[in-house]
Amino acid sequence: MKHFIQCLAIVAIAATSPAMAQEAFSLDEAVQYAIQKNINVRNAQLESLAAEAKIGETRAIGLPQVSGNFSYTNNIIIQRFFAPANLFDPTAPADAPPIAMEFGIRHTGMASATWNQLLFNGSYFVGLRAAATYRELAQKNVEQSAIDVAAAVYKAYYSVQVSQQQAQILDLNIARMDTLLRETRLLYETGFVERIDVDRIEVQRNNLVTERQKVTNLIELSKGLLKFQMGVPQNTDIVLTDSLDAEQNLEQFRAMIVRPGSEVYSDRIEYSLLQTQEKLAELDIRNVRSGYLPVVSASLGYGHNNGNNIFGDLWSTKWFNNAAVTLNVNIPIFDGLSKHYQLQQKKIAREQLSNNRALLEQSIDLEVQQANINMTNALETLITHQRNIELAKEVVRVSKIKYQEGVGSNIEVINAESSLKEAQTNYFAALYDLMIAKVDLMKARGELYSAQK
Repeated sequence: MKHFIQCLAIVAIAATSPAMAQEAFSLDEAVQYAIQKNINVRNAQLESLAAEAKIGETRAIGLPQVSGNFSYTNNIIIQRFFAPANLFDPTAPADAPPIAMEFGIRHTGMASATWNQLLFNGSYFVGLRAAATYRELAQKNVEQSAIDVAAAVYKAYYSVQVSQQQAQILDLNIARMDTLLRETRLLYETGFVERIDVDRIEVQRNNLVTERQKVTNLIELSKGLLKFQMGVPQNTDIVLTDSLDAEQNLEQFRAMIVRPGSEVYSDRIEYSLLQTQEKLAELDIRNVRSGYLPVVSASLGYGHNNGNNIFGDLWSTKWFNNAAVTLNVNIPIFDGLSKHYQLQQKKIAREQLSNNRALLEQSIDLEVQQANINMTNALETLITHQRNIELAKEVVRVSKIKYQEGVGSNIEVINAESSLKEAQTNYFAALYDLMIAKVDLMKARGELYSAQK
């Protein structure tokens, strides 16, 4: 009931909305459009751009760092320092109170610039190598998102195609049932059949019309899903330009099943992602080991400063310059075995990734095997239902001839039409299952989409 209400809402909105823009897409065009417009892919691309920014941030650590500084201090109350009284007056008794002296001036100013340069840091150089790997990982994440979107677009596109084919067949069935209804009414008017014969056919015809309306609503829902997956606005009407002729493609489907699929690891983006993660894990180990190496840096500072008890004289008197060059060498000696335990953790993480790779290989083998079996079953089921349709058509033809010649009953015709409709419904369900199995098999083999296409 809920889905029926949703269908009615869509039809009502479509009826009251202004004329929609129309765009036509082949299957390949729909996939390429989705890769460009789908929000999930665009977010993955933004993550890739963020990765580039992170790489630039890492690279900037090794570039010169220049900073400037200016400060002004107003010593409102100058701190006093104490000295023995006999320091300035030798004749003062030893127990004389100390002298409190102001040590400083009221106004001070300082301006300086500092240049810092990293000369050697093992972690930095490992980070530069990891940057390229990090970029590779981000690009592969984009490709994985594109593959997921491509699979969704394939399935939604096929759903629309199958529903449209089903609608065409139902139109033919309704037209055939209209002809039969007219003929039966003429027979009734001439007294050759009873009223119940007309009513039976009219019930059958009304059921077909209802079924056709359901398929119409299903087409709209399927198009809405396809537009969502593609990133097309819902107020845009889309036309599918590719045709779906499963009978002509049976040999192609069979060829897909028998095609060797044992060495597909390198074609799977998940496997490639895991390999990149293993590279990063190895670089993590090198990064920890580089922590045992010294870090060398240099800095150059240059500045001016001045001081005066009168604020105005602070700016009019001479400022004195100063400069310093510093070489810093930080040599790690003992860190309480911190890096030793970090190294153990990184090695364990690398071993886990290696185990995950072996598990993924087994998973891919199973996926390919299951996809092949599902494809085989779906193809055989489709062929069976194709044969059932041909048989059902023949039964309908013979039953009509018998009915027209007076040796058969109206119920036989109705039952034959019902059997034909059931065979057609089963056929389209099998056709959809076959197309979905095709997509799953292509995805399992890593053939669905590639960024290099």
